[in-house]
Amino acid sequence: MNASPTPPDAAASKVPAVTLAFWITKIAATTLGETGGDALSMSLGLGYLLSTAIFAGLFLLAVSAQVSARRFHPLLYWTTIIATTTVGTTLADFADRSLGVGYAGGTTMLALLLATSLALWHWRLGSVSVHAVQSPHAEMYYWVTIMFSQTLGTALGDWTADSAGLGYLGGMAVFGALLAALAAAYYRTSVSRTALFWAAFILTRPLGAVVGDFLDKPLHAGGLALSRFSASAALLAFMAVCLLLFPQRAATRPH
Repeated sequence: MNASPTPPDAAASKVPAVTLAFWITKIAATTLGETGGDALSMSLGLGYLLSTAIFAGLFLLAVSAQVSARRFHPLLYWTTIIATTTVGTTLADFADRSLGVGYAGGTTMLALLLATSLALWHWRLGSVSVHAVQSPHAEMYYWVTIMFSQTLGTALGDWTADSAGLGYLGGMAVFGALLAALAAAYYRTSVSRTALFWAAFILTRPLGAVVGDFLDKPLHAGGLALSRFSASAALLAFMAVCLLLFPQRAATRPH
């Protein structure tokens, strides 16, 4: 899903252009969110509630810096994405497990919140396209929507792998196939590019969730039993390499 060439009279957005490098980095970030969130809540034994509070604080700091920035900064943007996916992991786990909502209940509730966020955003500003994310108002809608999508993705990934009985490999196959179908729709149909973007953005999160669980869950549970800290460090290093090798530019739209 590569972005179109930048026109000479384009106005820059505060978010990156949607390229193949963007999607690769996004999947790595969502996987990091799963291993990093579990490292704090499970490996360090802080629990879901305290871990959520810590990550929520980091998220608020990152979003404040992102909204205050005058232009697109790749490192700041992806730091904020990581903050949303880590707090999304622990928040979904807290709701699903500690509050007893369950995967199905959590997924349904978060899907409704996500749909509401997108609807309000479109109603107030007329577009939910990433190319239109240029004002603080639009950015706040953007990050709230992303926050809901990251949390939904965790619940959906866990529901697919555990409750639906597909396991981690089965979950990876399902979400990978759905993303492939969206890519085919992008290249072969005239379906709204904005709708395809958000569908893909949402689906990369449960893919990252099941990949992260596959990496760090015990062998008897179908995982590889890797260290959550080592896996998180490797994913963070991979993201850094992606940003260095494939410099990202801001999304643009014609004036």
